[in-house]
Amino acid sequence: MNVRSDSWTIALIDELRQSPAEASCAEFKENLADPQMIGKLISALSNAAWIEDREFGYVVWGIRDDDHAVTGTTFDPEAAQFDKQPLQFRLLQKLRPDVVLSFEVVEHPEGRLVLLTVPATTTAPVEFDRTAYVRIGSAPPRLADYPERQKALWDKLRSYAWEQEIARRFVDDDAVLQLLDHRRYYELIGKPEPNDRARALEDLATERLIAPDVGGKWNILNLGAILFAHDLDQFELARKAVRFVAYDGAGRTATVTHRKDFPAGYAVGFDQLNRFVDTLTPSPEENGAIIRSAEPLFPPVAVRELIANALIHQDLAVTGAGPTIELFKSRLEITNPGASLVEAERVIDFPPRSRNEALASLMRRMGLCEEQGTGMDKVIDAAESQRLPPPEFMSTADATRVRLFGPRRFAETTTEERLRACYQHAVMRYLSGSYMRNRELRERFGVERRNAAQVSDVIRRALDADLIRVADPDRPRSGYAPFWAVN
Repeated sequence: MNVRSDSWTIALIDELRQSPAEASCAEFKENLADPQMIGKLISALSNAAWIEDREFGYVVWGIRDDDHAVTGTTFDPEAAQFDKQPLQFRLLQKLRPDVVLSFEVVEHPEGRLVLLTVPATTTAPVEFDRTAYVRIGSAPPRLADYPERQKALWDKLRSYAWEQEIARRFVDDDAVLQLLDHRRYYELIGKPEPNDRARALEDLATERLIAPDVGGKWNILNLGAILFAHDLDQFELARKAVRFVAYDGAGRTATVTHRKDFPAGYAVGFDQLNRFVDTLTPSPEENGAIIRSAEPLFPPVAVRELIANALIHQDLAVTGAGPTIELFKSRLEITNPGASLVEAERVIDFPPRSRNEALASLMRRMGLCEEQGTGMDKVIDAAESQRLPPPEFMSTADATRVRLFGPRRFAETTTEERLRACYQHAVMRYLSGSYMRNRELRERFGVERRNAAQVSDVIRRALDADLIRVADPDRPRSGYAPFWAVN
């Protein structure tokens, strides 16, 4: 067990002492040692903390309940027994889901205290002995007896967000403004930076980039760190940094020519990242491609949107992994941790579903990505306008990957690529209020009219694969629509 007298813990306890007697996330005892009551308090505090948007609930021994004066305590959680077993061991056996408990002896200037820190639940109501409890005033009644509190808890559990977890706690005003690039924040939202430091901190708190901590200090939240950190390693978020790798060949067994991590927060380093990728992308001449020299090998608008998409839609709860950009001789692959929440076939037409709504919303407000529902349209449109092979969207249980390909003639594309391009073009035509016909698909492929039979064969194969359907069966010449648009 830890014995602590550090300033943060004492500041925390003194702030808890100032809370009203009916505070739902703090309980004061002098020498309570009843293990059943302690177990009920843990369940009640964990559930109440999440309802009240608190990260933790607390029990403090050695403080009088009525006036919160320090009296000191003889309670010793290490020596305490529960069913003839160590108290903490037995408590953990009776609590579900698992709760990480922390008992600490605190040498407060006014006496010996014991602090129990109870993390807020994030998955389901915490039960003790198969019963969930909640705080109502200073009592821990059964949660089931208060259906409105039970509903509020479940509603909040469904909206759990990684962005609002704490990346670094108990930092002063100066440290916040040193660790986060607040000037970049004001540049991106188009507001002048205030001269008043207190106003800047208030703005960051309003955006939920930081939150008040005890003792007049601040917590930097994950959203603030992931977007505006000068260095993610200062927040133990280094593995969330974007990694870039370039290969001198078509596969990962080829020689690595460039490898670079981008440790800054996504908003701080986004433009630098895009410029770096653009600089290392070979020109059409270097790649031996047949393409107008004014156009880059990969459309910049597509690259930018796909990078932003990977940042926004990654599963940030996956530890030890972040977005990766890989450049091969004639393709670019962008991978982010976490399965896609939208089926690969529907990424163009479906509004994107994000695990990280606060991150996505703020990046859109700052102009770092397209408005919701338009990004993938622009990716496909850019590829089609340069007559590139169609982008490929893939998803597994662990990751989502998108591939952009350099230019190739129609004759050099695979059957799978032709079918994918046909489907994507049908989707784009449908979203613009029309249907795909042979002529439009020929133009998309860059196939001359005398070779229209080649495109007709692609359409026939796409129909056989049920990727597209005749838009109006009563009018066979009406054109073709994506399979999901026609019953």
